[in-house]
Amino acid sequence: MKKIGIFGTGSVGKTIGAKLIQLGYEVKMGSRTSNNEKAADWVKANGPKASAGTFEDAAQFGDIIFNCTKGEITLEVFKMVGSNHLKGKTVIDISNPLDFSNGMPPFLTPQYTNTNSLGEEIQKLVPEANIVKSLNIVNCEVMVSATKSGGDPTMFMSGNNADAKAEVNELLKQFGWKDIIDLGDITTARGTEMMLPIWLRIYMATGNGYIGFKIVR
Repeated sequence: MKKIGIFGTGSVGKTIGAKLIQLGYEVKMGSRTSNNEKAADWVKANGPKASAGTFEDAAQFGDIIFNCTKGEITLEVFKMVGSNHLKGKTVIDISNPLDFSNGMPPFLTPQYTNTNSLGEEIQKLVPEANIVKSLNIVNCEVMVSATKSGGDPTMFMSGNNADAKAEVNELLKQFGWKDIIDLGDITTARGTEMMLPIWLRIYMATGNGYIGFKIVR
């Protein structure tokens, strides 16, 4: 079974990591420092298959990487890590280019919107890695348990490498996703990143974060 590296110690990283451990994977959570308190607490809560270190440690450890960092620091993290430990690896990018500087609701950072995406910028930074955008359109609990949305929602993925997308497809199935649509290359991440404003507005209008999108066809 492949090892998994996770970038990020927030609720998304912790939820993804815990689910992967339940599925039998070994998981290393990465942060800026090797002694991050949140990561250490997560390791204690998740047993011997859980470990922690720096972002670079997680990149080196993982056969597959989940990027669960906030969009505002994502590119900085990938610059810190560099390409050496990501060459040929599948990197599942869950980040979104959200700007919270004016409070709620956040807006999409203009330079990563419509004619560009955060997913594309990551791919440019680490060209030898295989970036696959997915899971960024739902909250973390629905990410790892699709039916928590109350139905059979649709998940999308975008990426340039067919083998990487096949790996992601298998992981999505393990998270309970049955309706998975491959949108095409990494430029199609522009569309799914732009779904966040409507997700946020639905959440604010209904108070329900356990929602998903369904493509009826």
